Amino acid sequence: MTIIKWLASVCNLPTDIEMQLAEANRRLTTASAALAPKHRGGEWEEFNSAQSEVLRLERELAKSRKEPYAVPCGFPIKWDIGAPLPFLLCNDDKTFLTFYVHDPDPKWDGTYVKVVDPDSSEAAKLCLVTFKNCVSAKLGHPNDEALRGHPLAGHGLEGYTAQFVKNSRWIEEVAKINSVHHRNDPARWKLLNHYIFWFHDSTFECLAESYEVEITLEPMDQLLRRVQAKLLK
Repeated sequence: MTIIKWLASVCNLPTDIEMQLAEANRRLTTASAALAPKHRGGEWEEFNSAQSEVLRLERELAKSRKEPYAVPCGFPIKWDIGAPLPFLLCNDDKTFLTFYVHDPDPKWDGTYVKVVDPDSSEAAKLCLVTFKNCVSAKLGHPNDEALRGHPLAGHGLEGYTAQFVKNSRWIEEVAKINSVHHRNDPARWKLLNHYIFWFHDSTFECLAESYEVEITLEPMDQLLRRVQAKLLK
């Protein structure tokens, strides 16, 4: 540790990363304000660039502190932002997540709102995610209006995306609980990933080794019946 870093830690002074993050947040605030007036060009590019820098520094800072932080998991599908309507179906051995895929209408002129009804017999573009060796899963609060209260807020959280949680406390908790089992294998818990999907009205999280993705065009109730059949096998 250098003398400067030692003094910073002893005197509780901000680190280089903290100062860079503070400056990046100021830049993001300015970029956000610039989106309100009439655009002159380049406002969205600056906003996206500033936001990416904030996320990068949030993750770097959390990593340096050995705190949990969220990073993209490379999920290949974008869901509908307004009404993804996720369904979580699981038993002791299998875990499935379904939701509506982002499917823009090229004819939409902005004069009407399309209401999504999961009970509709109309075929829709849907996603089925099968999680492999999932040991725990949950779907519920917070919604997108309360994400700032989530523990990962300020730690790389990026709404409406799928992410990994690095340094996951949940994985540590599950591993500790199961350590009392006489046949516990500590290596098993090291294989787990903490996945988190940020939806509009809810948040999905699970601990699993991996996932598989299927895109389908069918009514939601038909897909749910197919998943039910998989659970009963």
